[in-house]
Amino acid sequence: MGLDPPDGRDDWVGITADTLPLGAVAVFVERPDCGASVMFTGSVRNHSEGRPGVRSLEYEAYDEEVTPRLGAIAAEARVRWPALGRLALLHRTGVLNVGEASVVVATSAPHRAEAFDAARFCIDTLKATTPIWKREAWDGGEDWSACASPVAEVPHAPSGPVALVPERNEGRSREQLRGEAQ
Repeated sequence: MGLDPPDGRDDWVGITADTLPLGAVAVFVERPDCGASVMFTGSVRNHSEGRPGVRSLEYEAYDEEVTPRLGAIAAEARVRWPALGRLALLHRTGVLNVGEASVVVATSAPHRAEAFDAARFCIDTLKATTPIWKREAWDGGEDWSACASPVAEVPHAPSGPVALVPERNEGRSREQLRGEAQ
């Protein structure tokens, strides 16, 4: 499944097994009323804590939950930084080799502070709240990432809206979510 920029919308969220369209994301977030854009790209590195010689990562996702959660992150970013122009939150699944991009988060805003703050919030919240897991292949073997944690809910600003994503998955592990989906 490929990802194309949305027509007429300012939020581009999704998950794909295809190569992430980094150039298209950079173009998408640009707007004439926004003087700042920030793009964070996470890519596969050749090591992990206690696992030298990483060769690849395999990302697995609970697809039905990922896009709604990415949308909730974008919505919350807009509550916290109302001046935001465009947002992109895209993640890749499947086997990725060292150097390949696994996630991209991009924001635009009239000023750099909002663009940087929103991008940081989006990537940190994506990592904590989306049901995406990685399996590492390294010189010593293969296993799920040692930094995996239970899925949390998208945090809301103190005066923010009510939860945008059902709370039924909060704190559940990959195995628990997968078992309930079958």
